[in-house]
Amino acid sequence: MANLTPESGQSSWRTQAYLVGAAIGSILGLASAYMYTRAAEEDVQRIGKPNRVQTGDLLGLGLALLAVLRQIAELGKTPDKKK
Repeated sequence: MANLTPESGQSSWRTQAYLVGAAIGSILGLASAYMYTRAAEEDVQRIGKPNRVQTGDLLGLGLALLAVLRQIAELGKTPDKKK
């Protein structure tokens, strides 16, 4: 990952960053979907129907996702520009 810096002189650092981000996002998305469906299947076996996702849970998850995205964006800034 150290070669993904703009100072490396390569014009493809953006492409590499997009590809790494897409790969990580795909893996995390698949893992999240797998864990969600596994938990829902357990509810179906136990209760007989899947549990509905609560609106508050979705809002909390969305805010947490925004915080993670903000932290990722901060990684690209130089230390003196952070704050």
